[in-house]
Parts: sequence; structure tokens; C-alpha cells
Amino acid sequence: MDRRNTDVTKFLDELNHPFRNEIEQLRLIILGANQHLTENIKWNGPNYSIHSGDRITMRIQPPKQIQLIFHRGVKVKEQPKDRLITDDFGILTWKENDRAIATFKNGQEIENNQSALTSIITAWINVTK
Repeated sequence: MDRRNTDVTKFLDELNHPFRNEIEQLRLIILGANQHLTENIKWNGPNYSIHSGDRITMRIQPPKQIQLIFHRGVKVKEQPKDRLITDDFGILTWKENDRAIATFKNGQEIENNQSALTSIITAWINVTK
């Protein structure tokens, strides 16, 4: 079953983004990692929430790369003492202990890291829901 939000698809269709195929790859990976994630548009890109809490936002501008921002929502929260998850795969850049970024420059990078990305998304959702 395709769980992609039609409003997000329409937004992306109108955008005519050069990384459209890569965006679609990431949409499917993210939504496939957790059945409770929902997709919408926030901050000019696809955004993924669980129980109304924003958790992963796709940064698609400027169109030189695609980034997944892992966060705990808009409101500033007290920083945890340690990073919320471990990144055994080395694909996250940490901005705070509760905010990390994964950057992809092409579809091959996404494909090569699909399994790692699924594990990271699962772990992130489990600790932030």
C-alpha cells in the first residue's frame, strides 16, 4: 500500500526538483520504516510526524543535495545528556544531542545506505515518540 500523501506528491510535481527520484526513494524508505509516520509539507519540504509530533523533515532547498533533519519538533526542549541514538553507520552529523542531519548527494548514496537509514529512522522514532 502506498502511504505517500497526495498533497506532498502534488507539491513535488509542481516543484520540478532535479532530485525528484531521490526524494521519492527517501519518501518510501521513511514511510516504510514505521507504519505510524504520516507525511505532510512543512518548511517547504516533506515532513514526517508521529502522533502529531514532527520528527523528520526533508530539506530539499537549495537543490544541490537532500538532507534529512532528525529532530523532536519545533519547540526547544531540554537537551538530553547524550545523543538520543547511536549512529553505528556514520551517516549522521549531530547539531545537538537531539538533532542530527543525514545528507545525500545522489540516488546511489541513498540506495547504499537504505538499510542503515531504516535502522536510524526506527531508532529515532522509538526514542522520540
